[in-house]
Amino acid sequence: MSDTITLHVARYRPEVETEPTFQEYQTPCRKDWVVLDALNYIKDKVDGTLSYRWSCRMGICGSCGMTVNGEPKLTCATFLTDYAPGPVRVEPLRNFPIVRDLVIEMSDFMRKLVQVKPWIIRADEKPLSEGEYLQTPEELDEYKQFSMCINCMLCYAACPVYGLEPHFIGPAAIALAQRYNLDSRDQGARERMDLLSDHTGIWGCTFVGECTKACPKSVDPAAAIQRYKLKAALSWFKSFLLPRGAS
Repeated sequence: MSDTITLHVARYRPEVETEPTFQEYQTPCRKDWVVLDALNYIKDKVDGTLSYRWSCRMGICGSCGMTVNGEPKLTCATFLTDYAPGPVRVEPLRNFPIVRDLVIEMSDFMRKLVQVKPWIIRADEKPLSEGEYLQTPEELDEYKQFSMCINCMLCYAACPVYGLEPHFIGPAAIALAQRYNLDSRDQGARERMDLLSDHTGIWGCTFVGECTKACPKSVDPAAAIQRYKLKAALSWFKSFLLPRGAS
């Protein structure tokens, strides 16, 4: 295996270019290096003008998501040796406006995330003197998988529905809504259902499943959405068949 590898990195500097171009770089190709290591090498040793996001380098913060050879990946968990002898093409995540080079504009995702109210909602609060709201291990297991989302937005880059219909709330936001719906301490499921049970929410999903394939944390947003659809359908039939006020 060669000691070096070629990276074709997307560059977009709005004050210079009207559309993205590619720039070629040679970097070391070490066994323990990930794509983010190569980008850091370029930034530190070759071209300090290259712009991209990263933080923890541990697959936790979700900020280093990019498109690597056509697939949405966390660059801190994507090894260069998997692409040897190269070249490796590194681009911004799809379906988002580009701010600069590999940096995307994420405001749309952040707005949608807040819309689904990804926090515990209580209609009534017990006094602090009565202690915390306890859960059994089984109650935790009910939503734990969906709580693993790190907001990396890889699922949005992979989702063909979001690519065609930007009003679609999207897989990560819906999965996080389901995380709180399934939490035994939460009482906000109806509020979220009112928001998500239309064509921009769960019914906009055509169940392609690319979101689940792209997710680095095995959250399975596609399963969360289908489970949400079942709940919405059952709620509709229940409201249609039972008298008002019946449970």
